[in-house]
Amino acid sequence: MSPMNLLKTSCLLFALLAWTGLSIQAEDKPNVLFIFADDQTFHSIHALGEEGIETPNLDRLAERGTTFTHAYNMGSWSGAVCVASRHMLNTGLFVWKAEQAANALRGKGGKKEQAPAETPNFQEKGWMWSQLMKKAGYDTYFTGKWHVQANAEKIFDVARHVRPGMPAQTPEGYNRPIQGQEDVWNPADPKFGGYWEGGKHWSEVVADDATEYLGMASKDEDPFFMYIAFNAPHDPRQSPQEYLDKYPVEKMAVPVNFLPEYPYNEGMKSGRGLRDEKLAPFPRTEYAVKVHRREYYSLITHLDTQVGRVLDALEASGKADNTYIFYSADHGLAVGHHGLIGKQNMFDHSVRVPLMVVGPGIPKGKQIDTRVYLQDIMRTSLDLAKAEVPEHVQFKSLMPAIEGKEGSGYDSIYGAYLDGQRAVTNGEYKLILYPLVPKALLFNLKEDPEEMENLLEDPQYEAKAKELFQDLLKLKPATGDELDFESAFPELNG
Repeated sequence: MSPMNLLKTSCLLFALLAWTGLSIQAEDKPNVLFIFADDQTFHSIHALGEEGIETPNLDRLAERGTTFTHAYNMGSWSGAVCVASRHMLNTGLFVWKAEQAANALRGKGGKKEQAPAETPNFQEKGWMWSQLMKKAGYDTYFTGKWHVQANAEKIFDVARHVRPGMPAQTPEGYNRPIQGQEDVWNPADPKFGGYWEGGKHWSEVVADDATEYLGMASKDEDPFFMYIAFNAPHDPRQSPQEYLDKYPVEKMAVPVNFLPEYPYNEGMKSGRGLRDEKLAPFPRTEYAVKVHRREYYSLITHLDTQVGRVLDALEASGKADNTYIFYSADHGLAVGHHGLIGKQNMFDHSVRVPLMVVGPGIPKGKQIDTRVYLQDIMRTSLDLAKAEVPEHVQFKSLMPAIEGKEGSGYDSIYGAYLDGQRAVTNGEYKLILYPLVPKALLFNLKEDPEEMENLLEDPQYEAKAKELFQDLLKLKPATGDELDFESAFPELNG
């Protein structure tokens, strides 16, 4: 072979090897499909123990993957808990530090408290979750509820139907129902707007976008990151009549910890004036709670149908075998537990969420009780994508827990709401503090999962409360918590 032909052959082989190497590298990068609900409590899935609800497609996820049974949201600096949850998720920062980042993203034109001058703008730095995935070679897609100060249209390659928050409520949707009086609000009637605004139910619009995105991705060699964010099952809890018919009011159960009104609601800043709590009349009645739970379950089942459409589209795309699916919600919801309707509290029904992971190498039908935060999904996806993980990211990857490694998860889980509530749990016990009352509550979550018996009525549990109090104090620096709640509880801070 002549030197020229040898050179040509060598160049061809080099190009072929280089192309093959790039292809292998692209194939090694898995796709990430993140499906996000709003206001969905951890136990509202049939496969996870809630026999009274139909969720066949979420059950599919539980069967095909691993479920974290103790996944938490860390809390909120505002009444709109979803805002804090989503900023933590997209920045990787713990709650009070995420608040500073949110203020920096808002910019100096914002009306609320500004971030410290040294706080960087995460969008400008390219540190938002989608931007980090983009840098790792991913095509990025978004649809649905955003509620983050960054501009979704600028930080995703494709972004459609970007919703700022909840669908619009109407006056008729509050303080209802009152037994014996006509309930004029009808969740299946499009005239009340909300999810019906625009002519098609918002959950169906999100599923439409997701299925189209998967069709687009099926024709592309680049890996994809899809952030599919439903507004459901946030109020106004509207769904088609066929879904409401699945849950007759007379067959709905009232939670065992039902109360006419929570005794510390005002002191913990979740009182009668809070928007979420105005949805049902005071005092709460079993009838009103049954109606609200009926509408909640109906909307979840309608959401489940849309999730099924997305899962089917993923299968049809041919990308399923190399895709990690994460399903979770931004926080839970009370819907009648403890006399509360909203999520602005530290009880498990409001701070724990479903979290399911499906994908290559993920054990099927497995449940893990390791304590994690839902925002760990962000860090997990970055690691799977071999993406840059900036030093500021505080949340952990879920993979060590999935792989059964010791020391994964968190020793203690932190919780906070404004300056009215603090909480910490080590899995067996939970301490809840209401500094403005002041009042401390201690629950044994294994023996009392409905959080009904305050153990601090018994002096023998004071030592356990003090131990958890110290755990909470240790978490203050990492979370950025500057509240002096210690002075409200000198008996526990000894």
